[in-house]
Amino acid sequence: MESPLSNLNAIPDLSFDTNLREQVRHNLDSHPRIDAEDQSLRKASVAITIVQSQEGKAGFILTRRSRGLRNHSHQYALPGGRIDPGETREETVLREVEEEIGISVTQDEILGCLDGYETRSGFSITPIILWVEDLSTMAPEPSEVDEILIIDLDELFRSDSPRWVDIDESNKQVLQLPIKNRLIHAPTAALLYQFRKVGLSGELMRTDHIEEPTWAWK
Repeated sequence: MESPLSNLNAIPDLSFDTNLREQVRHNLDSHPRIDAEDQSLRKASVAITIVQSQEGKAGFILTRRSRGLRNHSHQYALPGGRIDPGETREETVLREVEEEIGISVTQDEILGCLDGYETRSGFSITPIILWVEDLSTMAPEPSEVDEILIIDLDELFRSDSPRWVDIDESNKQVLQLPIKNRLIHAPTAALLYQFRKVGLSGELMRTDHIEEPTWAWK
């Protein structure tokens, strides 16, 4: 398990090119992934979608959930949702990405996946890593997404990231990722931080030591 005190920010080459795509695929294939142990948890999957940013670098898609949603409204999130009966986690992500942000993704654009993360709200969330070059149809579904942001991957390697916060309610530390002028919390932060460590840097890291802020426990 990676120590919360570790803060090694060596930045790999994050150009949006074939070398990065194949390196991420290799790192994910080499990762001995695990799923949540609690089989009573509801299953969900989300997409960490690698795209080209406006600056020509590699970035990822982050959304801001609609204000009108019943749960976790207006929070920053990755596209995705609950796995429907009969679906695989990959099929869920492909469906949700098209429904939420208008991008039609194929199985060939899936690079791999990371560990399942157990949330306080009763879900096991698996991040699926996508490599998408065509964003011509990208648009938010207003009932689900207020805003789509493309964040350079080097934001995950900032010198002030990650931040670990003690809380009275748990013996685990809450993870915060500074991204642009925002603070992203677990579960989204946990998935992105494991992607940084495993997918981009080829390190072994788990997420079971990462706590969510108490407002995300519902």
